[in-house]
Amino acid sequence: MATSPQYALDFERPLLELERKIDELKALAASGSLDVAADIAKLEKKARKLQQEIFSDLSRWQVTQLSRHMARPYFLDYVGFLFTDFFELCGDRSFGEDPSIVGGFARFDGQPVLVMGHQKGRNTKENMLRNFGMPRPEGYRKARRLMEMAEHFGRPILTFVDTPGAYPGIGAEERGQAEAIAVNLEVMSRLRVPIISTVVGEGGSGGALAIGVGNRVLMMENSIYSVISPEGCASILYRDASKAGRAADALKLTARDLLEMKIVDDIVQEPSGGAHRDPPRAAESLGRALRKHLAELQTLSGDELVADRYDRFRALGVFTEA
Repeated sequence: MATSPQYALDFERPLLELERKIDELKALAASGSLDVAADIAKLEKKARKLQQEIFSDLSRWQVTQLSRHMARPYFLDYVGFLFTDFFELCGDRSFGEDPSIVGGFARFDGQPVLVMGHQKGRNTKENMLRNFGMPRPEGYRKARRLMEMAEHFGRPILTFVDTPGAYPGIGAEERGQAEAIAVNLEVMSRLRVPIISTVVGEGGSGGALAIGVGNRVLMMENSIYSVISPEGCASILYRDASKAGRAADALKLTARDLLEMKIVDDIVQEPSGGAHRDPPRAAESLGRALRKHLAELQTLSGDELVADRYDRFRALGVFTEA
């Protein structure tokens, strides 16, 4: 799937220009006016080589840009590809509804599960509705309500992380943003059902972790997971947000970095060029990973799942005793 020029990143543009020429030649061939089969074959070979060159050695800042790509599959896209009988549940039963987190019950390979994730928009109207994927306290309280319901009915929980972070507005702070996130961490740590969290785009700070305390934490190949955005880090460390690329290197926020540091458990491979170039294949790859890890976790009892989750997070980091 060729990316729309409207959403193209700078380093993608040479490839997109080449693909545009190929499409033009194919249109000529279809009209029967010219025999350009040899030219098409030559350009397609060149395009494959260029795609390999561009995407085989991305910098951390380029991966960050890919994780935010406007054409990248979002949570509801994965729901459509991987789940059936999705029934959305809304509201936190305390203040209101927050559309930046979507959740409900569905079937995964016929098995009932709770599926939940951050949801961004693709245009201004959608982003205003979804608050650019930045949840308010009521979003996290809704997530907690649904997860506790899943435990009550013995349903595995599959969460999809894709947020710049929790919304930092005054209203959110007044309604207890930090408390809502903290309670979610506590609740997720004790749930007696399998929890798999997958970072599918951006994993930003506590806003991501609030639905990310899983027995297994997976990352899509071109996603990021960090305590702060590269721009925010650059503003603090270098007093210059334009040095975000340098900050991204310092943060080591890519899937490869985090697997090496044992912060995540598995990397889900994306199609060549990124998930946005072939969303169905990206979803297929994610589906295989979810099946594998869910099958492993379902052999554990409730007590073993809680202990497994506790041990997983206690093992993070390196400590030196004086």
